Amino acid sequence: MESKPRYINVGGKLIDLSIPKVMGIINVTPDSFYQGSRYSGIESVIAVAGKMIEEGADMLDIGGYSSRPGARFVEQAEERERVINAVKSVTRKFPGAIISVDTFRAGIASEAVLECGAHIINDISGGDADENMFELVAELNVPYILMHMQGTPDTMQKNPVYDDIVADLLKWFAIRLVKLQRLGVKDIIVDPGFGFGKTVQHNFRLLNRLSEFSITGMPLLAGLSRKSVIWKTLGITPDEALNGTTALNMVALMNGADILRVHDVKEAVQTVKLFLNIKENNDQNIVN
Repeated sequence: MESKPRYINVGGKLIDLSIPKVMGIINVTPDSFYQGSRYSGIESVIAVAGKMIEEGADMLDIGGYSSRPGARFVEQAEERERVINAVKSVTRKFPGAIISVDTFRAGIASEAVLECGAHIINDISGGDADENMFELVAELNVPYILMHMQGTPDTMQKNPVYDDIVADLLKWFAIRLVKLQRLGVKDIIVDPGFGFGKTVQHNFRLLNRLSEFSITGMPLLAGLSRKSVIWKTLGITPDEALNGTTALNMVALMNGADILRVHDVKEAVQTVKLFLNIKENNDQNIVN
């Protein structure tokens, strides 16, 4: 298992993804699917950001629009107020933190980066929800998380169908990667979008074949944390899905994930540490 260092440029600093990174989720929403990730006030946002940084988070992902199936529509002004206040407060309190803004709206992404100090744009729509997003990313010259979603949060779980889950997603990514690269976007992170327009079976197939996304040549993000693929399979609730999350995060790392997007930072950091020890000893066996 030979490691090949890959880097993304975050605010002029090269981040080495040969060591997998952990991204902590901060939802400034009242209706995220996992109750433990809902933070409504600035004080609670700052507190959880500090806790995640202390536990070893490499990045923080701040969003103000729940993308769970059936989530209510949020007007741009309301999302903006949630996100901008949170990003501004966190960057002021923790100036060294790497902040990702979770939004599909170019206007909010622009303000978060230019005026509040966010470093990465995380777009669950893969550029489909706002025609200005790709041009904005090129103009800002920031890393962009390109996520796949079939449909919209309102429709994505209504009988999603694929001919071949991996082949279909690779075609989808190829079209958008060409567009982004033609615009001059350099740092693109691919996110297959676990749970976004996929059945439980689709998600397991995707996880099992995650290594095939290496053909894109881009870093890979896995967002499995407490999702329905875990709690539906085990017959539990999202609140009880930490152990399952840890198990699937290890599988994702073994299959090539470079970034884990999680609600529970400490456990993910521990998982990465164990993975690196497995990988190191496997590399030594190959050399010997």
